[in-house]
Amino acid sequence: MCSTFPRCFPRRSCRSYRVNDLSAPFLACWSRFTTWRRMRTQSGSSTTGTSNSSPEQTLRAGGKWFKKFWRSPTAQTNNNGSSTTDGHPSPTEAEKPVVNPNFEECLEGQYLFEAAQLLIDREKHLFGEITEADAIKAHEEGVKKLAADQKALEKRIEQTVQQSLSLSSEEEWSALTSAVKAINLEEEQDQLWRQRCRTPPAWRPKKWKEHHDKVLHELVYSRLENPSSPTGDQVNLSSIQADIQSMGRQLKEDMQWVVEVVKNCYPPEMDICNFYARQYHQTFSARLRKIADFVLDDKDCSFLLRWVKEFYPGILEKPELASNINTEELGNLLPDELLKPLEEQYLSKQQSDLMIFIGRVLDEAKKEWDQGKEPTRDDGCYVSPVAYDVIQFINGIVTSAHITVRDPHKAQKITSNLTDFMQRYKEFHEDIIRQNKRHSKAFIKANLSCVKQFRDFLITESHLFPKNVRENCLRGLTEMKQSAHTYLLTPVHKILKPHYKKVGTSDWLKKNTFEKLLNSTEEELRELQGLTQSCHQELIGQLQQEMTVEYVRRLLKGEVKLKDKDRQLMAYMTVKENAERLHNLFARMGSKQDWLKEILTKMAEVLKLQDIPAIQMQIFSLGSAYPDLSEKHVSALLKLKTNLSKADRKIVKTTLSDTLKESRADPGTRRFFSKVEVR
Repeated sequence: MCSTFPRCFPRRSCRSYRVNDLSAPFLACWSRFTTWRRMRTQSGSSTTGTSNSSPEQTLRAGGKWFKKFWRSPTAQTNNNGSSTTDGHPSPTEAEKPVVNPNFEECLEGQYLFEAAQLLIDREKHLFGEITEADAIKAHEEGVKKLAADQKALEKRIEQTVQQSLSLSSEEEWSALTSAVKAINLEEEQDQLWRQRCRTPPAWRPKKWKEHHDKVLHELVYSRLENPSSPTGDQVNLSSIQADIQSMGRQLKEDMQWVVEVVKNCYPPEMDICNFYARQYHQTFSARLRKIADFVLDDKDCSFLLRWVKEFYPGILEKPELASNINTEELGNLLPDELLKPLEEQYLSKQQSDLMIFIGRVLDEAKKEWDQGKEPTRDDGCYVSPVAYDVIQFINGIVTSAHITVRDPHKAQKITSNLTDFMQRYKEFHEDIIRQNKRHSKAFIKANLSCVKQFRDFLITESHLFPKNVRENCLRGLTEMKQSAHTYLLTPVHKILKPHYKKVGTSDWLKKNTFEKLLNSTEEELRELQGLTQSCHQELIGQLQQEMTVEYVRRLLKGEVKLKDKDRQLMAYMTVKENAERLHNLFARMGSKQDWLKEILTKMAEVLKLQDIPAIQMQIFSLGSAYPDLSEKHVSALLKLKTNLSKADRKIVKTTLSDTLKESRADPGTRRFFSKVEVR
């Protein structure tokens, strides 16, 4: 029986109806349907894609015109509020028949799921409980028509799926959703037929899910094969670079479209985002493999490697994609056998570029030296751009390479030749000192600032350098710093030498002797201006230490004889006052070497003390603080006190021997007395 006819019609086969048998209500209904179809045909696509309603509203709206059509003919409401139909009272709302659209109408309206359901119902009817012979004989035309409809639906679904990445209206969005539901419905029907013991129709199994995957694979391939990319973005790019960039841009745009739009048309269990990600990954990978097989120049190699290791992972790491895609399952775009040669070529090029760039910086500095130009001043300090420029090049190139190869150890290869540069810089530095020209001091002061910057950079950014390279460079910088200090301080010591000679003599106990030394030192300190604050602090700290060493050396020569308690007290006061004034002078100039004052103060205490146990304790204190204090130093200091017997001196030295051995085991203690030569 045909269930689509109104219930008021007699229950008989649909085919048994003749025109004369049809009631007036049905004829009116049919007339309105043909009128609607004619209007629908005339309006055509003029209304397609213009709706602003949501996909759900579109579906509901689509259903309404089918349901509205198959209800009873247009009712006219009389003055009493009751409706009439062609002069007859209309049936109640419950009695109004609702007739669903047929297959052709569903196909035309893009209701592909409903169309698939209709075909499955027909399939069940044609291949039901009747025998195969009866089915073939009685329903041959029905089967043929059903097969044709199956092909029509499959074609329409394929067309809809092919438009997945170019949906331009809510109707197309709704159509894709319906197509996906139809595919899943057909998959279920395939499964049901596998479970039956009867011969399935010729079109079973349909494998529409498999065909869906194949269509999307071909769609992805075609989009990467013919990507759309603005021509303005390809200026100054080689053909290989333009090809890679166009594919990458297309991949990025399409994957964003998938997670924002296409995903909503699929049920979660189909995991469509990861499916698309795998298709794009595999297709992009295959294209890049072909490119990597060529012998690429350095620019193309760098561009390809950055896309593989930097840009492509960066696309997948975007939050909107990362939350929908399992990136770990995708793996690398290129296998190791292709990736390793690209990385080696890239890193070698970066290393070569770095050495060229920093070499030019040093050449420019040499050029200014040869021309007799003084370094520029910044806030009164001599400065050189060498360290700043070199550090910028190293930091920029190595950091960029680290991002590209995603391996800090590999990126360190770029700085593996930095020792050669430091050796050239050191030779230039030594040549300035050797020539000792008018502007040599200015250049050395500027170089000291560079040495400080290089040291800080090597220590704080140690991950940019191989360990042996960093250690060699630091060693060379230490030598440069020491040679610069020696060059700048040697003239100072030469001027102060006449004053040094008075220390430890009888004249030394007179106040004006050390006064002259301090005055001369202050004048020379002014000549050391022009350094940056940190470098100036280190330099005058070095001078303070060297002056203290020279002071102790002269004192321990033993030219002055402290025969009694009074002279020993005088010597104590002199050494203590000298220590205080020397400390104040250098502290005023910015030195932070406070510990040097303590050495002279402890030595002065030894000169003052008369009891052997007290002297032992003071020597113990001095030796504990400075474990490089030797018995020679103690013996020379005690010899100044001529009233001490040889036996007393031996007691003091013997008592300290074990203590000094224990103190030397501590690597954190300062060293001072090892620089003081004692005969």
